[in-house]
Amino acid sequence: MSPQVLLYLYLRERLPDPTRPERARLVRTALAAVFTSFNLPWAFVVGRVLFGSVWGVGRIPYLGPWIAWQLLGWIFCSLLSVYIVGRTVWRTGGRLMQRPTDRPSAAPFDRRISRRRFLARATYAYAGAGAALSAYGIWSAYRLPQLTRRTLTFPDLPAGLEGLTLLHLSDLHAGIHLGADQMQEIVRQMNALAPELIVQTGDMIDISRAYIPAYVRAFRELHAPLGVVTVLGNHDRYTGEQEVIRGCRDAGQVFLQNDCHLVERGGATLALLGIDDPHNWTADDPQPEDVAAALAAAPSHAFQVLLAHRPGAWDTAAPRCIPLTLAGHIHGGQFYLPGIGWSAGRLITKYVMGHFQRGNSQLYVSRGIGVVGVPIRVFTPPEIELFTLRRG
Repeated sequence: MSPQVLLYLYLRERLPDPTRPERARLVRTALAAVFTSFNLPWAFVVGRVLFGSVWGVGRIPYLGPWIAWQLLGWIFCSLLSVYIVGRTVWRTGGRLMQRPTDRPSAAPFDRRISRRRFLARATYAYAGAGAALSAYGIWSAYRLPQLTRRTLTFPDLPAGLEGLTLLHLSDLHAGIHLGADQMQEIVRQMNALAPELIVQTGDMIDISRAYIPAYVRAFRELHAPLGVVTVLGNHDRYTGEQEVIRGCRDAGQVFLQNDCHLVERGGATLALLGIDDPHNWTADDPQPEDVAAALAAAPSHAFQVLLAHRPGAWDTAAPRCIPLTLAGHIHGGQFYLPGIGWSAGRLITKYVMGHFQRGNSQLYVSRGIGVVGVPIRVFTPPEIELFTLRRG
């Protein structure tokens, strides 16, 4: 709460106009009401942390969006700090650079914007921009996933796998922010693409087991000639590992846990290596034991594709010359700054989203479909990928 308190005290001192006491009293009252209402939910956060699960659906299912608004407040506080420090440095440097005879005796007040007016304009502008950005982010989080079409080329791709179409989806997060109707629409969207093979890299269900039946009903209609192959994600484990696995199998999917599933096409063998989500994980966990276990079940002549929820497994796959790794988990950070190229996902992994290549080994990290906690996606829209494998 400390950034909020500092921001409140600063605005309470600087924003009201002392020459208009009635209006100043109204501004202070409004500020107190806003900051009280915005900080009251911290009591429920404390309750969750001390007495329950911070990941649970709990009594306030939309606590996540409120936390997102808190983040906006912290950003505003940091921008104000930058402004104050920058203004101080600029004015101090300017005075030191001037000769005494060059210094004006008095700057005309009407040509300068007062600090109070600047803060008022900055507050209104930030509130408007924040509201617009949040509205866009919420709309983006709830819309149907974008389709990314990409041709992936490999020098040693067997002739029988030439032109194979592979659909990758990740991080559905069926739950409070993605219900039965949305799942059915997503399944219809994927079936219309007519892929030969579909793979799913974890986080099918988000926390509550109550959404497993709806997932099964929707994804039972998902079809591909070479099947649907799935691995576990961390939120599936939070939900209930065995229940989620049973639901995926009830939906007709092949479920892999540190194992291999073979697909035959045109006389060639494709080995899908599916690894489990680690129980005790670290940032960019390379999961060498899990990858080794899946590789041990694969024939040496097969073309290999690694399915992992966490993209850090590529750090093991690339040195072992696994041609392709597909992963998710990060959702593109759910917040991305174009131009700068920074995403909140960088706090978790160096593989946030998109395509990576190291030698003859490639990685694609999906932005996923659902959201975690905060139903907002700023410049990281939901995504499914349709890959075409080529030799080259």
